[in-house]
Amino acid sequence: MLIKIIKNTEDLVTINDLITHVENNNKIDHCGAIYTFQGIVRGNEKGKKIKRLDLSTPNIEKTENELELIVKDVKKKYKVVDIAVVHYVGEFHVGDPLFLVAVAGSHRNETIEALNEIIERTKFELDFKKEEHTGTGMNIIMSGG
Repeated sequence: MLIKIIKNTEDLVTINDLITHVENNNKIDHCGAIYTFQGIVRGNEKGKKIKRLDLSTPNIEKTENELELIVKDVKKKYKVVDIAVVHYVGEFHVGDPLFLVAVAGSHRNETIEALNEIIERTKFELDFKKEEHTGTGMNIIMSGG
């Protein structure tokens, strides 16, 4: 497993890096599916043009540990072979990647269900603050935590 929360100025990990990571698992021969997700910054939100997005968490280490617990739980629940997750924090612009996930599993159904659960639980259970900056002001969105 690979689980990281990274300041976007420190390291660049791509979705291809995550695919390579799960492909290098020594049990890849048991896999029939790899599903990926790349969440990016949307340019329009409720009719407003997004100029910039700031994403933060009050404690990166704590949030990363909580993300690891989610991933371990999902891996066990769906019996998938490997999971790699990177969530960025920092300042972003339209089209920038924020959240990357790759899941390798034996069959497509449990693999995509595992991917979907990681996405949803990360969004609703982890303590992130999102500030959307538009031409008319700022909108703060709190999640999880």
